[in-house]
Amino acid sequence: MTDPPQTAPHTVILFDGVCNLCSASVQWIIERDTTATFRFASLQSEAGTALLATHGVTLNANADPDSVILVDHEGVHEHSDAALRIAHGLGRPWSLAWSLRFVPRFVRDGLYRWVARNRYRWFGRKDACWLPTPDLRARFLDQGA
Repeated sequence: MTDPPQTAPHTVILFDGVCNLCSASVQWIIERDTTATFRFASLQSEAGTALLATHGVTLNANADPDSVILVDHEGVHEHSDAALRIAHGLGRPWSLAWSLRFVPRFVRDGLYRWVARNRYRWFGRKDACWLPTPDLRARFLDQGA
């Protein structure tokens, strides 16, 4: 999944809004994103689906999302590619994970998909998407940013 360049000024992370692991990951990223590089939207939101549609990507409406998706100036990235690009964007020490891009993708994505398949069982899920605090709302596309 890579293609048309993004026109938005920020890199956008699309996440499964009902997944406890995903919501905790977003909060973890926000704490370490000191330059406010990333913007966020849940994959279930209108903003998330609209952004993907502008890049020609549609998700299966009957399936749970199985990946965090990153949209940046280079296109759309998912699975381990998205995770590594996020780490790279956070600066040191997290950016050191970028060197893992040399591990074959089938290995990285295999591990990623194993965690994704088990995330609800291990971490649980919510009935509704996590809502950001008023201070963080501007960083979420579906909250008026």
